[in-house]
Amino acid sequence: MKKTMKAVLLEKPTQGKDVILTDTAVPAVKPGWVLVKVRAFGMNHSEQILREFEIENSYIQKPIIPGVECVGEIVDPSDTELKTGQKTVALMGGMGRSFNGSYAEYALLPAHHVFPVESDLSWSEMAAVPETYYTAWGSLFQCLRLKPEDKFLIRGATCALGYAAIQLAKALGCTVVGTTHRESRLELLKNAGCDECILDEGSLRGKVSGITKVLELIGIRTVKDTMMSVEQGAIVCNTGVLGKVYEWNHFDPIKDIPNGVYLTGFYSNYPTQQVMQEIFRFMDKHQLKPLIGAEYRFTDIREACMALDAGKINGKIVVTL
Repeated sequence: MKKTMKAVLLEKPTQGKDVILTDTAVPAVKPGWVLVKVRAFGMNHSEQILREFEIENSYIQKPIIPGVECVGEIVDPSDTELKTGQKTVALMGGMGRSFNGSYAEYALLPAHHVFPVESDLSWSEMAAVPETYYTAWGSLFQCLRLKPEDKFLIRGATCALGYAAIQLAKALGCTVVGTTHRESRLELLKNAGCDECILDEGSLRGKVSGITKVLELIGIRTVKDTMMSVEQGAIVCNTGVLGKVYEWNHFDPIKDIPNGVYLTGFYSNYPTQQVMQEIFRFMDKHQLKPLIGAEYRFTDIREACMALDAGKINGKIVVTL
């Protein structure tokens, strides 16, 4: 077992081009926590937010190793019921914010957020699943109560979460409508399985009809317009913040939520063993493979972070070790 490892350590706002690997100690195990050898991890918009400005907040441990998810193997189970060599996924629960995350060769993680899984996917394919598919799954099934008969709109669909939602909804049997603000990406939505592909120029009113469920990924910037564009009885789940507006000032729920339309949101901080296994089981059953937009080696983490910042990758960015 090595005593040192390579990791990304952040202390201040850092652009992707300035990310470097640093030598640091392999963390020592403690009761209730397990040491995971990281095999791969997916990258997320929330990690870009951390690097750009959130790291300045006092609730962020500094220096911090970012990364809210990973896949790997247990190398030291400490006093938990997990076993050495078990294939696991880990996500959220404070990873990369309250304690060190996955941009490292090894990660010390609380056992209650580390989940053994059975899957035939490769490490890189597995790495594209945990946070993205858990967020899509929770949004679609816990919040939207998605059914095969729904006409389902994904606003801001050309991101990793949007592609995951398209996959899950089409496997369920829904009619899926996807939007993008770039005309060049309409064909990507069609290829991903959308039944209707719409260029979003700021308002969807008059552009869509019959929508019963919505996954809102642009966020506060467009959610009011989204709610004005759906059928009475529709449910809108605000999950994303691609529009980079994080608070809704002067929100009046009486006037801003149309009569008979329901607004909810999904927060992905509380995964469970049951749900994570359900996701992998569903993917196996429907022979789904996550859409990986780009794959980088850990030694190229700077380039991976630059790609995340640029926002031009279609699908999940995965880093392998």
